[in-house]
Order: sequence, then structure tokens, then C-alpha cells
Amino acid sequence: MNRLAGVTSPYLLQHADNPVDWWPWSPEAFEEARRRDVPVLLSVGYSACHWCHVMAHESFEDDVTAAYLNEHFVSVKVDREERPDVDAVYMEAVQAATGQGGWPMTVFLTPDAEPFYFGTYFPPAPRSGMPSFRQVLEGVRAAWTDRRDEVAEVAGKIVRDLSQREIDFGTGNGGGGAPGEPEIGQALLGLTREYDPQRGGFGGAPKFPPSMVLEFLLRHHARTGAEGALQMAQDTCERMARGGIYDQLGGGFARYSVDRDWIVPHFEKMLYDNALLCRVYAHLWRATGSEPARRVALETADFLVRELRTNEGGFASALDADSDDGTGRHVEGAYYAWTPGQLAEVLGEDDARIAAHYFGVTEDGTFEHGASVLQLPQQDSVFDAEKVESIRRRLLAARGERPAPGRDDKVVAAWNGLAVAALAETGAYFDRPDLVEAAVGAADLLVRLHLDEQARLSRTSRDGHVGTHAGVLEDYADVAEGFLALASVTGEGVWLEFAGFLLDHVLARFADPETGALYDTASDAEQLIRRPQDPTDNATPSGWTAAAGALLGYAAQTGSAPHRTAAERALGVVKKLGPRVPRFVGWGLAVAEALLDGPREVAVVASAPADEASTALHRTALLGTAPGAVVAYGVAGSEEFPLLADRPLVDGRPAAYVCRHFTCDAPVTDPKRLRDTLSG
Repeated sequence: MNRLAGVTSPYLLQHADNPVDWWPWSPEAFEEARRRDVPVLLSVGYSACHWCHVMAHESFEDDVTAAYLNEHFVSVKVDREERPDVDAVYMEAVQAATGQGGWPMTVFLTPDAEPFYFGTYFPPAPRSGMPSFRQVLEGVRAAWTDRRDEVAEVAGKIVRDLSQREIDFGTGNGGGGAPGEPEIGQALLGLTREYDPQRGGFGGAPKFPPSMVLEFLLRHHARTGAEGALQMAQDTCERMARGGIYDQLGGGFARYSVDRDWIVPHFEKMLYDNALLCRVYAHLWRATGSEPARRVALETADFLVRELRTNEGGFASALDADSDDGTGRHVEGAYYAWTPGQLAEVLGEDDARIAAHYFGVTEDGTFEHGASVLQLPQQDSVFDAEKVESIRRRLLAARGERPAPGRDDKVVAAWNGLAVAALAETGAYFDRPDLVEAAVGAADLLVRLHLDEQARLSRTSRDGHVGTHAGVLEDYADVAEGFLALASVTGEGVWLEFAGFLLDHVLARFADPETGALYDTASDAEQLIRRPQDPTDNATPSGWTAAAGALLGYAAQTGSAPHRTAAERALGVVKKLGPRVPRFVGWGLAVAEALLDGPREVAVVASAPADEASTALHRTALLGTAPGAVVAYGVAGSEEFPLLADRPLVDGRPAAYVCRHFTCDAPVTDPKRLRDTLSG
């Protein structure tokens, strides 16, 4: 029986034809394990995961291995992007037991879903001190058969330890209120100590784009004028954009760099990275007017629309790292890397020499098998711009003839919320209404397909069919953030209304009413061995800090005291963690910057929906660098935004009111005066 055939997850569908008798995560799977008295193999991964593909080919497609699994285990396959709650709970156990984690994640469970043995990738034969997957299976089976009491004791202790970690974590207000200047200063000092001044970014290899930290640094500079914060953000953005982690032909960023210099990426391209980085570069341009930042923001936005937008108007999750190298083998980076000979085939010898010099393509290669990842090691000023653009166009066209990486077409609500915010703002900043339209299209899909009549979110959809998994905190928070950005850009109050619906669920179903702590799953969600709760950023803002930001933005738009109070209580944990681990709570620090600044509320009262003077004020308001500022835009007398109430025109002219806590300065009618007000 093929239990994966009807699922919506592309990752699970990749395994539907395995000889392994896979089950999706379900009560029935654990009931089957209980009936047969066998342990559960839990295998967690995602569609764009390179090592997931490797282990699948080596072990799950192997008939002998599959037969052993089918006889002695119930095998459960989980897409971590569909079930981040399942992933989070068991990844915490893996990391606690082994000190590290990753995907594929391999966990052995009792029929009560209690973990007792862990790992990530296991090879088909012993290698570098790692046992083979078959040895692991045989060892687990022996323990289950011969030492059941020991297995039960280990499993029970792990579950108790996980529960105790939650108690010891000291959630709640995390230190008595939101971060103030002392905590922000300590966090900035900690980032400075971890900063890599030669290469940009923080820490060593592998190096991940520090998107949320960059937002904090830009906001801190905007609020305080701290040049060091801006310099770290600028230099990191420049190094990433000139490195191989950035697609120099098609735009968009890879997941991370395997080296400290941003040269060789892990080639998978994720929606969330590109949405977050598109917004970072747009905000960097807003702060500095940097032409490279403008280019990268627009190229990344265009990549999102061109390569990740689905037929239904949403955005797909990812592009694989691997693709066919032309010989039938799936090879990591085959789509993106170039040899000097390949350049010559496309460009001719003379232009190939220019391209090799410009993009850092060497005879020995910077990647594997003599191939190089395109980067920009030289200063652009020594090259003819028209020639470079011609070379880039021809290489991009030639690359388009190569077998393309696979695409994970599922639409994840949270990541689409991030894309909505990025595309709406980038489109508004650079006068690209097509990007704003793309943001509206994705938001429409989320409302039509992912929201039910009670405004409850579903986590995923695919091909216009909604998935069965409930939204988690990051879905509610990031979609609300996207809707709030869209409301500011479009002046359509319906998006503010939808954000309010989602945030009401956050307050009612995800927040602890006693402490203000936030959980990753709703109070009425499926109960796992513990309720996941993590305020630290990983590849995306944590649901906790994303919710704090959305709650604060909604309170600024509406004057809602309960939402502001909830945001302040949620930021208590940032007060505790910011000075200690600033790299992993960057979005929380960015939200704290907004709180310290107000945030400012800008009401732009138009004399007509699209007259030139009104539009100029609206655009100026959107370009203001005040941290976390919100913008309400509409004609005089409009009731779509509470901020617009009782805000009249000034002598018949459009006017902007800059407020904090709904207390406003005198209105201004001149865009320059508004710009000065919002930049100081």
C-alpha cells in the first residue's frame, strides 16, 4: 500500500515509490507499531536537502535495506517544512544527545513517540567513524528485542529532560520587560566581537546570511546614528553580493556558504532566504542610496517572481541544490558552475577570457572537478559595463539550456508572508508596480486558500489544494507581517483587517495568558511529547519574535493596547537572550529597536487617491528609515485605517502626520520636511 501517493508534500512524493513501506506522520502509524510491537523509524528531511537525496538513494531505494526496515520497524517520513513542530521537538532531542543536528534527521521512537536513539545521515557502509545504516538498524532492533527495559528507561529520561529544559528555560517575561539601551548595547558589542572584518558576516565556516541581524543593525543605525552598525551591515551585504553565494547571472541567494569567504555555496535556493535578503538590501538602499544594494534587491525580487512564483500566485518553497550534469547523474551545483572551456563554448575565446577574469573562473576551479562558482572578485570599474552585461545575458541564456534544478512547489504560509512583505516594499521603493502586484497575488492566495472561515491558517498548499497541517506561530506572525506591509504600501485597509484576525489567534491560542510567553503550536494543536517553544532565530525569524514584531506593528496602526502589551511581554525573552546570543535573536533585537523608537506612526491624508502630491508624500513616508514605522494612506475621511481618523487636509492639500502612541506632531505637506522628520 502506497500511503504517500496522495500527499501534497513534494518531499514525501519523492519517496512514494521507495521499496520502504513509508507512513506519513499519523496516529495510525504509531498504532501499527504498537500492534506489531516494533519501534518507529522517524526520517525527517525536505525536498531541497542534498544529503536527504543521498541517503534516499543509498538506503531507502535499496531493496535489501527496505526489506529489513519493513520487517522490523514502522517507517515514518516527515517533511520538516510541513511539520516544523515535529521537526523542532525531535531535533531538540538530537541536539541535546549528540551536540549537533541536521537533515536528514534519523530518530528511533517507541510506539508512544518517545525517542531513544538519534542521528542524522548514516552511510550504507561504515565511514569515518560512522556506523552504516544497516548496523544502526540491527543495533536498534537488538536493543528493542533484548533490552526493552533499558530502551524504555532511556526514552522516559529523554522526554523528562526535554520537559525540564522547557521549565529551566525561564520563558515568560525573561527578565522583566523589553530590552532597553543597556541590553541593546551589550548585544551590539557581542556582534562586534563575532564580526569578521575581512570577509563580512559573523563567525566562521559554514557561513549563513545573517538576515535578521542585518535588519537589527540597520534599525540601530537609523535610531542612533551608530556608524559601526551600518558599516557591519554594508560590508556584509557587499561581500555576500560579490560572492558565489549570490547567483551572479540570475539573482537570488543560495542557502549558505561552505567557506568563510562566501565563495562556494550550498546551492539550494530557499524562498525564505531570498525574501528576507530582498528586504534587507531594499532597506540598505533606503538608508544609503547604494546602487549595488538597489541592484541586488531588484534582481532578487525578480528571481522570486520568475523562478518561484506558482500558477496560483503563491511562491514555491525552494530550488534543489542538485541537477543533472548532462550525463544523467544528479550533481550538486551542476546548474551553476562553469569551467573556462564552457565559457569559451558560449562566448568565444576573447569574451571568455574577460568573463573568467570578471567572474573569477580559474583553470583549477574554485568548486569541484575544475569548475568555478561565479563571483565578483575584481572591482567593476576596470570592466566595460556594456560588455559585461552582454556576457551575463549570453551566459544566462546558455545556462537556461541546462537541466534545471528541481523545484519544491508547495506554498508555505509563513515564507509567503515574508515574500509579500519584501515584494510589496521593494516594488514601492523602486516604482515597480509589478512587484507589488505579485505581493498582492500571493496575499490573495493565502486568504483564499489558507484561511478558513475562523481565520485559522493552514501551513501549506500545492497546486491549489490546501494541505492538512495546521499553521504554527511563524505562519500567523509572518503572514500578519506581510499583510501589514501590504496595507502600508497599497493603502488598502482590508490587509490590516486580515492581520488583526491572525493576531487575535496569536493572543488567544499561542500566548500564555499568565506570562506572555509564546508557543510554536496552538493550544488546540496535536499534542506531541512536548509543546515546542523556541524564541531564537534560525534560518527565519522565530515565530516568537516575528509575532512580537507583528503585534507591535498592528498596535501602531490601530492603537490597540492589548496588542502592544503582548508585544512588550514577548520581547522580555529578548532582554534575556540579546546580550548573550545576539546572532540568534536578531529579529527580536530589530523589534526592540522599533519599540524604543515608538514605533512611529505616519498618517498620510490624500486629497485624491492617486494625485501627484499625495503619492509623493506616501512614497516619502514609506522611504523613512525610522525603525518599524507604520504608514496609513487614504483620502481624507477614510475609515480604513484608525490612524487616519480626524486627520484633515491642510489648506486643501495632502498632509502627513507623524505620531507616537497616536499623539501627533504638527502635519507637514512638504515631502522634504517629512523625510527629515522620519530620518532623525
